[in-house]
Amino acid sequence: MKDKKAPTINTKLRGHTVMIPENIRRATGIIINGKRVKSILFSTDVSIIANCNADAVIAVYPFTPTLQITKSIIDVAQIPVFAGVGGGTTAGDRVREIALDAELHGAIGVVLNAPTKTDFIQKLVDYVDIPIVLSIVSLDEDLEERMLHSGAEIINVSGGKNTVEIVKALRKLDPDFPIIATGGPTSESIDAVIEAGANAVTYTPPTNGEIFKTLMEDYRSRVKVSE
Repeated sequence: MKDKKAPTINTKLRGHTVMIPENIRRATGIIINGKRVKSILFSTDVSIIANCNADAVIAVYPFTPTLQITKSIIDVAQIPVFAGVGGGTTAGDRVREIALDAELHGAIGVVLNAPTKTDFIQKLVDYVDIPIVLSIVSLDEDLEERMLHSGAEIINVSGGKNTVEIVKALRKLDPDFPIIATGGPTSESIDAVIEAGANAVTYTPPTNGEIFKTLMEDYRSRVKVSE
């Protein structure tokens, strides 16, 4: 039995599904209420979210979070959603209410931006019943306080070129704390964050425009053949 492979079915109209790089499966994953999450799609494009094979979606964006956006993404996604709720420009009671609404709409977790104050996170833990994911973006942050004393249940590392080093530094503080890390768009960058100690990896998919460009090139080639 160990040599047998799972049967694969790809239907005709789903041929453009965004496929997560296979090496993400090497990660241990994070088990949240019985569901193991290894691959997380980094997108707010509902067409891509509805056509991917990731375990979950992380929906964070550079605007003030709104219930309309959160609900739309959760409604479209056929997989769990980590919903961005602010914590930077958007703060205080507004974040708390957005987080509760995300939970009640079915989000698997809420994501707080890096500037979120520790005392606010500690209060939010008692207000919502889904995991709080705290973003860490720099080695200059107080990593011990943010990971071990803020109350956040999961750390999301999004440090650009320093992501791997941040993950390594966090692992020195706690070898078992749940960590999500940005893996970017390539297999090499995904391997790097897994080796550093990330339990789950966010994947940056090609844009809608990039996917459509490939499709249009195929259409044009068909037209030339039929002429």
